[in-house]
Order: sequence, then structure tokens, then C-alpha cells
Amino acid sequence: MKKEYRVKKQSEFQHVFDHGKSVANRQFVVYFVVKERQAHFRVGLSVSKKLGNAVKRNHIKRCMRQLFQQLEDDIRQEYDFVVIARKPVATMTFEEMKQSLVHVFRVGRLLQPASTYVQKRNDSSQLSNGGGIRTQTKRVRNST
Repeated sequence: MKKEYRVKKQSEFQHVFDHGKSVANRQFVVYFVVKERQAHFRVGLSVSKKLGNAVKRNHIKRCMRQLFQQLEDDIRQEYDFVVIARKPVATMTFEEMKQSLVHVFRVGRLLQPASTYVQKRNDSSQLSNGGGIRTQTKRVRNST
């Protein structure tokens, strides 16, 4: 994502918080405000220290930037966004983050009206791991 497409200054973040609206799910909170005469949307990202160390937080931000690059053509262009990652994001895969963020944008009607984005799901993985929830298995070694 190009640097001119980012919300960087504290005054810009504050403007989105003060004058915008918000939509959320368990993983993300998205604040948004309409910016007339803006050719491209801008995004500000916030990841709390509660989500992990600096390496983990930077990984989450890189994933979120990549998501916005993938969804660039589907997101309405006249908005400034501030996306706050919540704690469950720390354990999510990239695809789970994508599904969650698209869900929030759909709820807020922030995708283009004629959006061609189709959410792809692998039915076999949905059934095998309880509906797309990431699971971990622990191996036990036999001592015999």
C-alpha cells in the first residue's frame, strides 16, 4: 500500500474518531469517515501491545496492509478508515483475517455496490475444523 494511502497523523486519526462512524465484529473495529473529492481511500492501522510483541504486531499490520491491497478495487474510494485489531486477530490465519475484515466492510456497506468480490470457502476445511476456527493439535510421545 502506498504511503499516500495511509492515515498517519494523530490529527487525521482523531478526525476519523470524532466525525466518523464505526462498525465492528469480534476481530476488528473499523472507523470510517467520508472525504469528498478524494480519489483513493486511506487507511490507518492500530494494533495494541496486548496482542503481542513488536514482531507479532508488525506481522498483523503487514497482513492488514496486504488485505487492503487485495480488496483495493472493492472498497469505496471516498473514505478514510481506521482499523483497530482486537485480541483474536493474534491467532488468526491470513484467510481468516480476510473473511473477518470483508464481513465488517459488508456490515458497514463499505464495499462497492457492484463489488465482484466473492468469498471463497473450502467446504472440506470448514467441516474438518469446526467452521473455519483455527485449531492446534498437541502430539503426545509414547514412552514405551
